Amino acid sequence: MKVSELRPNSNVDEIILKIIEKKETRKVMKRFGGSARVCDLVGQDENGDTVQITLWNDEIELVDINETIKIIDGWVKEWNNQLQISTGRKGRIEKVE
Repeated sequence: MKVSELRPNSNVDEIILKIIEKKETRKVMKRFGGSARVCDLVGQDENGDTVQITLWNDEIELVDINETIKIIDGWVKEWNNQLQISTGRKGRIEKVE
């Protein structure tokens, strides 16, 4: 799958992205109590198209800038008129060598 094929509120079977930007981790309050850590990144596909990636909690340490990752069984949503990919509830991240 490529960035150009992403649609809001849809599944991402598999996408490979190079991390070109990693923003500061921040703490957010969860809807039903407690808090979580969240980090926004920018990923670029082989065509040069970019998309925002949102990582939560332990996922944040798995990925650094200039690394290539594969998101499997992820989820796309739209936030502030921008598409975002995350692993959702059942997805996962793998590093690509």
